[in-house]
Amino acid sequence: MEALISWLENSFAPRMNKVAQNDYITSIKNSVMQSLPLIFLGSVFSLLAIPMDYFEWWPNFWTPQGWTFGLVSLMVAFLIPFNLLEIKGLQKMRINGGIAGTILFLMSLNTQFVADQTGALGGETIAFPGITSIGGLGPGGMFVAIIMGIVAGWVVSLFGHFSFFSEDSVMPDFVKAWFDSMLPIGIIVIVAWILTGSSYLNLNLYQIIVDFFMPLQDIANSPVGFVLILFIYCFLYSMGISSWVLTPIVSPIMLSNAETNIALAQAGTANFQNLAIFTDATVYSTYLWIGGIGCTFSLVLMMAFMAKSAQLKGLGRACIVPAIFNINEPVVFGTVAWTPIMMLPMWLNGIILPLVTYIFTKWIPIAPIPDMLFNMWYCPFPIAPWLTTGSLMAIVLMAAIFAISWLIWFPFFRTYDKQLVEREAAEEAEFEEV
Repeated sequence: MEALISWLENSFAPRMNKVAQNDYITSIKNSVMQSLPLIFLGSVFSLLAIPMDYFEWWPNFWTPQGWTFGLVSLMVAFLIPFNLLEIKGLQKMRINGGIAGTILFLMSLNTQFVADQTGALGGETIAFPGITSIGGLGPGGMFVAIIMGIVAGWVVSLFGHFSFFSEDSVMPDFVKAWFDSMLPIGIIVIVAWILTGSSYLNLNLYQIIVDFFMPLQDIANSPVGFVLILFIYCFLYSMGISSWVLTPIVSPIMLSNAETNIALAQAGTANFQNLAIFTDATVYSTYLWIGGIGCTFSLVLMMAFMAKSAQLKGLGRACIVPAIFNINEPVVFGTVAWTPIMMLPMWLNGIILPLVTYIFTKWIPIAPIPDMLFNMWYCPFPIAPWLTTGSLMAIVLMAAIFAISWLIWFPFFRTYDKQLVEREAAEEAEFEEV
């Protein structure tokens, strides 16, 4: 165990932190974070749309939901090159980069947009409740938006120090910026036109990229993939590595799954077999991460009310309020991270709890899978499970998962608490001698 921890601490963790600090990963992470208001609003509108099932006079909140959550990929396509150029110190190019990313994204999905409108229904216009499915503007186009945003940012950055004009030119700076920005945007537009134009290669870049990443989505919704991804979350977090390093892969899958579940629910065809399990609603709000990643709320309660160590008791009581709102950085960095005896139960939670959730929602479906968008991870349990499912059985399964997490944390907590008590006693005795 000591050799494993040494390797993780001295080799694996530094490399993962280096990856997390990469300019492109950071720009994706920042862009997703900046688009969260749209996702949060989409969650609110999804909740407000529920009464439509019971009252005919209730407004159709799916329309504003589409104008928020349904535009998230478009916004990400703008934000990624914007943030990338800012990180690279090319602040004057940020707006042009965002514009280039938006143009490239829209051109890449234009062929798919036409297919969505005409291909399936023989030329008829498809009616959508809002715009969540039109041409990949919503979460279904997230992978496309990420790739096109990165490409646009990279191309624009190549011309970050290029200018048609010499430094001693009498041309006003804003005029120089106009002409200088034409070249990278023009290159992006022409190349995209050649690739997607009906008179040239006529490639459906949107569908090509979606098909390429589709196996990841299928894997994430399989029992092995579901457990593996959530274990990786706990594994990285136990070493103090932010889960945001997984954002480029995980967020598009989760948001696309949520969009698919919403469509199935609206069509009245949703069931435990076809609903995608790997969504924010399932993981963060209904069953798994009670108190935060690793299901640490049970640990916080043990620390606050059962610990004999002054250190654990004080930290536990300080962490109760954040834990209620699923904020667990204080307890993770104060107790779990790089503490071998506490890292192991977090890893076990990352394996056992997802497996229990999968079994009792997919194989033995005693509790439902959420079929709505709910990205408000800060909503306390058990309020969140009720809002996402309206099912008492969901709360029962959530309680069972909480109990299992308690059983997993407890023996390790007891051992660690005893170690700290002995350490505190030794330190006190040493202080008295002095």
